Amino acid sequence: MSVSAGAGHQRAAEAIHISALQRSEDLEVCHLDVMDFVTAGFRKIYTDFYIKLINKAPTLWGYLYHATNDAQPDSTMEKLRRSAERLNARPLLRAIAEFAPDAIICTHFLPAEMLSRLIYKKRLHCPVWVQVTDFDLHRMWIHEHMSGYFAANEEIAQRMRLSGIPEQLIHITGIPVMPTFTRQPTRQICATEIGLDPAKPTVLLMGGGAGLGGLDQVAQRLLALKVDFQLIVLAGKNLSALKALQAMMLELPGRLVALGFSDQVERLMACSDLVITKPGGLTTSECLAMGLPMIVNSPIPGQEERNADYLLEQGAALKAYDDLSLAYRLELLLSNPKKLQTMRAAAIALGKPNAAADVVSFVLNSPIKPKD
Repeated sequence: MSVSAGAGHQRAAEAIHISALQRSEDLEVCHLDVMDFVTAGFRKIYTDFYIKLINKAPTLWGYLYHATNDAQPDSTMEKLRRSAERLNARPLLRAIAEFAPDAIICTHFLPAEMLSRLIYKKRLHCPVWVQVTDFDLHRMWIHEHMSGYFAANEEIAQRMRLSGIPEQLIHITGIPVMPTFTRQPTRQICATEIGLDPAKPTVLLMGGGAGLGGLDQVAQRLLALKVDFQLIVLAGKNLSALKALQAMMLELPGRLVALGFSDQVERLMACSDLVITKPGGLTTSECLAMGLPMIVNSPIPGQEERNADYLLEQGAALKAYDDLSLAYRLELLLSNPKKLQTMRAAAIALGKPNAAADVVSFVLNSPIKPKD
């Protein structure tokens, strides 16, 4: 179960979904997006409003992130929030009852919170697991009656312990990425199929599933640098940025490739030496799985800032504060192959490409109550 507030939670759920199907033909797997079962008004708050807020008022989002993390569970606002969630949960609960699962894995805190209450009221009898999808742990991920938690690393596991989760329920798996990231395709083939030279340094610029940020302006500044490299830009669902970038392609043949939403990101990463990206939990985990160093830019205050801090501490990324610092860091790394190689080694050491398969194994090997 996931929530389509940003693409990351869905990608993690889909990675687990595919890994489960690959594990055994006897498994029946269903991926539910909670937002498909709620009212239009509730959906706007959780998805449309979230995207607008992080794009237009990231500082406000950072305040809300920290305020909700510090809020007392029995506060008036928290009680109102949970009441609104329960009122919107009924169609989802019917869908769960129809599927009658033996186990549920949540890649977002919203379904975990809903199901925790149902277990408490003895209206749900199957185990529920929680996959945290950032290198941070917000209080809203922590709920009673869960059968297990999957953490990105040892620090998150420690945060779970200090939040009261029993040691035996905590498993350090990493953040799930699609199985395609475990089978790295050939650089030469991947570069050639999009019209790039596999022998030249190649940079991948990503704006997330929603294509956040002024990608066309960033690309223009980077391509003006006095270093020889090729640039791939993934504009996601940002059609205006994609149109501007495609116009730039005509002026810079062989140097720029602009694409919209892609379900073959691993092939673009395979022909890249460096990724410039917002530090979302899923995107950075995909980069780490491919052993790719990063320059992280425009982190959303809150979870993305924590993700960025982790990558910087581990030596797998540099952080850009604005377009000028981004251009400076890119030129620095492209002019210093030894530094880039050191960062690549750090990324390889952190990568957990088999996280999704490990999550599936933990769930399947745990005692599962059979369906009635």
